[in-house]
Amino acid sequence: MTDTLSLFAALRRPRLMIRAARLGMQDYRRDRDLRRLLGNGPWSAPERALDALLDAEARAEATRKAGDAAYSIARHVELLIAMMAEARLVARRPA
Repeated sequence: MTDTLSLFAALRRPRLMIRAARLGMQDYRRDRDLRRLLGNGPWSAPERALDALLDAEARAEATRKAGDAAYSIARHVELLIAMMAEARLVARRPA
């Protein structure tokens, strides 16, 4: 768990994307958004969801940096929103 949170804390993304994700956190609904972003899976534990989101976001970041036409900034921001919300859940869990 600590490794996942430290990986999340070490991410460096464009400031505008982070601001957009922070604003979008108020509309985050775990049941709806995780299924849309990651598909059906065992996402009951926030740690598992955060791991999967980190992998998906890393792929989105690689696509962004490559300048690939398949890149979707909307999806990337949605992944960041979900990551922030899930990291908050992980941090609030008792150790």
